[in-house]
Amino acid sequence: MKRKVYMDYASTTPVRPEVAEAMIPYIKEEFGNPQSLHSFGDKPKQAVDEARVKVAELIGALQEEIYFTSSGTESDNFALKGIALAHQKKGKHIITSEIEHHAVLHSAKSLEKLGFEVTYVPVDKFGLIDPQQVRSAIRKDTILVSIVHASNEVGTIEPIEEISKVVKEAGVIFHTDALQTAGTIPVSVNALGVDLMSLAAHQFYGPKGVAAIYIRKGIRITPFIDGGVQENGRRAGTENVPAIAGMGKACELAKSEIPGRVEALTKLRDKFIQGLLSKIEHAYLNGHPTKRLPGNVNISFEYIEGESMLLFLNIEGVAASSGSACTSRALKASHVLTAMGVPPEIAQGSLLFSLGAGNSVEDIDYVCQILPPIVERLRKMSPLYEEASKAGKGK
Repeated sequence: MKRKVYMDYASTTPVRPEVAEAMIPYIKEEFGNPQSLHSFGDKPKQAVDEARVKVAELIGALQEEIYFTSSGTESDNFALKGIALAHQKKGKHIITSEIEHHAVLHSAKSLEKLGFEVTYVPVDKFGLIDPQQVRSAIRKDTILVSIVHASNEVGTIEPIEEISKVVKEAGVIFHTDALQTAGTIPVSVNALGVDLMSLAAHQFYGPKGVAAIYIRKGIRITPFIDGGVQENGRRAGTENVPAIAGMGKACELAKSEIPGRVEALTKLRDKFIQGLLSKIEHAYLNGHPTKRLPGNVNISFEYIEGESMLLFLNIEGVAASSGSACTSRALKASHVLTAMGVPPEIAQGSLLFSLGAGNSVEDIDYVCQILPPIVERLRKMSPLYEEASKAGKGK
């Protein structure tokens, strides 16, 4: 049987058995609505309350500052649109970066259509944002700054603490998309100095279809979904109790296991990067060499396309990605790599290997064994490589 290797943990993670077990009672016996006044709603309500505490403990927040949503995308939309609408009388200027997830970028574009003005701060060649660029972009009418904590594509971890100081000096509300960091590396809303934070359960071995947004106490925000009184009136809709219970358990596990996870993944990541770069010529690491997520390996291979490599890797049982799972089918150069100044022809040849708890040294060795022949085969079919070889650049 062919080896199966999953290296797409940035896209989603498998549900831990302990998490699935925590969800089952609310799928079977305890099916009541947590908003009901009768006894059938008691245990479901207790499960939601306990999960809220566990999410809060993971990121160092108060339980009343946690609101459950259906996805990280919803949380990002809620943050940008909710703050924009609630504070538009003060100003209509928003700041974000060029490398945000599309949940943030598309929300920003939607707000532009409503008359808001958005400044997109640039990044350097490693994908890092300069806090001084944020400072220069802030105006008297700026009402919100939203900067990703770590890129889901290149893994660069942004200096959120430094950016926060700049934003707070100006008295502006600060949101961070922490979908790739919360539950993966140590995250504290107070240490980071943020007013809002998005996180999603399926990024750290919890179920899909449930996420959360942290909203610092005292922050005014317009509800994103209108309806009932759920989530203290800020997010209407019957609670997804099984998924919420699962997210709570995933947060509990992450809180105790993060140090060990980070150490193990960082060792695998560094071994993998070294292995690929030493075995394949004309390959380049994207993102910051050290200020990056422990499981992120994003590499560009010159003269070939990422999609072709993915197809051959899939035949060999390896699951990877050409970038964000939300855009990997778009077949165009990553906006993150483009913002970092990576030439389009090289950006097209990028692969993202995102490692997780199921990966081993044997997996790394396997991919380092099968990928070089794939690259060589595809380059032989590439007219670009043929031209470069004739010019003496391809050897």
